Amino acid sequence: MSTSKTSANNMKSLYKYLCLIGLLLSGNGCKKYLDVVPPDVGTLDYAFRSRNEAENYLFACYNAIQNLNDLNRSPGFTMSSEIIFPMNLPGNPIDITGFALITGTQNAGNPGLNYWDGSGNGIAMYKAIRKCNTMLENIDKPADLPAEEKIRWIAETKFLKAYYHYYLLRLYGPIPIVDKNLPVEASPEEVKVKRQPVDVVVNYITALLDEAIPDLPATIDNPAKELGRVTKAAAMAIKAEMLMTAASPLFNGNPDYSNFKDQEGTALFSPYDAAKWQKAAAACKAAIDVCEGVGLRLNNTFIPAPGVGNLPDKIRQELVFQTSLTQRWDINTELIWSLNAIWHGQEYCIPRMTQRANQNDNDNPAYFAVPISTTDLFYTNNGVPIEQDKNWDYGGRNQLQMGDAENAPYIKQGYTTIKAHFNRETRFYASIGFDGGIWFGNGILDGANPHYVEARGQSSLAGPKTLQKTNITGYWPKKLANYLTVYDNGFNWTDFSMPVMRMSGLYLLYAEALNEVNGPTAEALSYVDRVRERAGLLGVTDAWTRYAKDPNKPNSKDGLRDIIHQERRIELCFEGQSGWDLRRWKELQMVLSAPLKGWSVYEDQAINYYRAKNVEIPVFGTRDYLWPISTNSLVVNSNLVQNPAW
Repeated sequence: MSTSKTSANNMKSLYKYLCLIGLLLSGNGCKKYLDVVPPDVGTLDYAFRSRNEAENYLFACYNAIQNLNDLNRSPGFTMSSEIIFPMNLPGNPIDITGFALITGTQNAGNPGLNYWDGSGNGIAMYKAIRKCNTMLENIDKPADLPAEEKIRWIAETKFLKAYYHYYLLRLYGPIPIVDKNLPVEASPEEVKVKRQPVDVVVNYITALLDEAIPDLPATIDNPAKELGRVTKAAAMAIKAEMLMTAASPLFNGNPDYSNFKDQEGTALFSPYDAAKWQKAAAACKAAIDVCEGVGLRLNNTFIPAPGVGNLPDKIRQELVFQTSLTQRWDINTELIWSLNAIWHGQEYCIPRMTQRANQNDNDNPAYFAVPISTTDLFYTNNGVPIEQDKNWDYGGRNQLQMGDAENAPYIKQGYTTIKAHFNRETRFYASIGFDGGIWFGNGILDGANPHYVEARGQSSLAGPKTLQKTNITGYWPKKLANYLTVYDNGFNWTDFSMPVMRMSGLYLLYAEALNEVNGPTAEALSYVDRVRERAGLLGVTDAWTRYAKDPNKPNSKDGLRDIIHQERRIELCFEGQSGWDLRRWKELQMVLSAPLKGWSVYEDQAINYYRAKNVEIPVFGTRDYLWPISTNSLVVNSNLVQNPAW
């Protein structure tokens, strides 16, 4: 047979195969599945004809995970209530589907952030899984692929396959497992896969990760070429997070799903099992040991860039925390895993602070707005919640107060703001930009005369301008802006990538698991205290004993649980984590039960500006904890069942 006929037959088989798999979970036309192979690759034989071509296919397997660097696509970010995005902008510059979900727009007819089918600004996770299966099925073909590399690539692909199943689990709960791609000869009934019980899915993901972990590299030896590729430490940390998710109230004995069954009567959720917390705790400790064994630790030191002058201790402490997110991976000791794709969004986070920035404001919409409820999460400088601190004026927090010399590193001296902005913990000042707040960086690096935010009224630099250039709450997510990024006469970015996992997050996962297993032990408290110490705070027991209205709260499992949950929400704020946490804890409905508020940003006078107003009314019910499967997918595959109440 001629080469051209062989190629044509191969293409027909591949087309038929892809159409079958497309129908498997989507119901959309076959055309959308034709880019399973890299561009310009005609057949799978071509895709795996050499080591270099196979490596390109491996990178294609990573593609979906790199797209998760776009936080606008992450339910963990857009539905966390940490950020409000204005919905009424004409010609919105980004896809706001994810942000709109908080207002009750989710539906089964056309789901937002649809990761099952890849619509609604979601990513087609089953398509990504099929790529991984194709990689594993064809990895033996390249004759010039060294055995050592082959072993590593298989492990990486298994990890990615596990991660994509995990992502679907977090959203949909019980999901179909696609362990192998279906053959061309598959019958219509074989194509109609079923949802598997949550425990079956968790066990499958765990087994895949356990297969992958031994063959993954301990560290990345060539950062210039390999940053973003998974390591043993990263895989073990993700395994720990996945098992924590499985042990948490959303999936572990959730009474809302006790009667949720498939069409054959198989229960898709199991009763509560305390052993799941023990399994998660063991995975967290194993991950910590491996991470610390390769030198990962909390980023406790600020490494100044060239040009940074002498800084007040308070600013330096602020930058220690801020750079744990934005510092370059090769010098950041805290990053367990970060995607190599650049996070694009700093221009949504930096207020206008110079006249030239004001004149060139087309570059700087700055409309990632932080609601007041998010700012209230952060502790006082005594390390307890603002409503708990017996020495902090919670009732008078919105009264006016002028910046003074003692608070000059955080608040412009002589500027009128409110009491709520005084005597807060370091992470508050590192994470939140506010009216009157100091903003270190943006081109001024000596600490002597730093920028500050003027946000009141339309005549102020950072205040509202057009609809496209208005921060609707008066608070900015300062943490998401690299201090070296300059917005003056246009933008000069210093880029960074969004972490998937940091050591502080792993420590807090372990503390949470230990508390669920044995209550408030010294070991559980010690891992929370590591994170607090980096923030310049007393340990939990000392802080509550000295300053809290309820000094005994850390002494009970329920009390310490609340403390750990708030600690994670503070530490990982704006990193695309809190929305997932609130979901697995079954606390998101409570958080979204009240209107999200901001200040009266069009008012010039402080007395009028600091009047809270509703800026968004969330709509969230019990059914929203799990994503709906699209109606079209249910029609195509009659073996699927919809999630409850959809």
